[in-house]
Amino acid sequence: MGRLTYDNSIKVDVEDRALTHLQIVIVNKLRRGEPFTLTWKDDASLGNGRTTVWIHPGVSLVFKFYGSRQPEINIAWVEALAQTANGQSGLYLVPEPTAPLTSRPDGQDILALHA
Repeated sequence: MGRLTYDNSIKVDVEDRALTHLQIVIVNKLRRGEPFTLTWKDDASLGNGRTTVWIHPGVSLVFKFYGSRQPEINIAWVEALAQTANGQSGLYLVPEPTAPLTSRPDGQDILALHA
């Protein structure tokens, strides 16, 4: 189980594999200067609500992984997460696709986009 810390104050626990995929999408968007929202469901101990934060280059983000191994990257999952980040609702965790994705509907090569 990993942890994402936002602005040194808001913390959310996320499974290491999911956090790795979120990190790829977040870092890629920030590199391109694209701010966006990130939303997650709160733990039951916090009331089962949801939290949304505004992600931009000026905010401190810490990705803490408790596992020692880098998980294998599922490009289809990266693309699915990137699609949510580019939508009106912003980035949120979607289930990992089981079928491999090698190209987008617009014909662009997924591997080339995330290399």
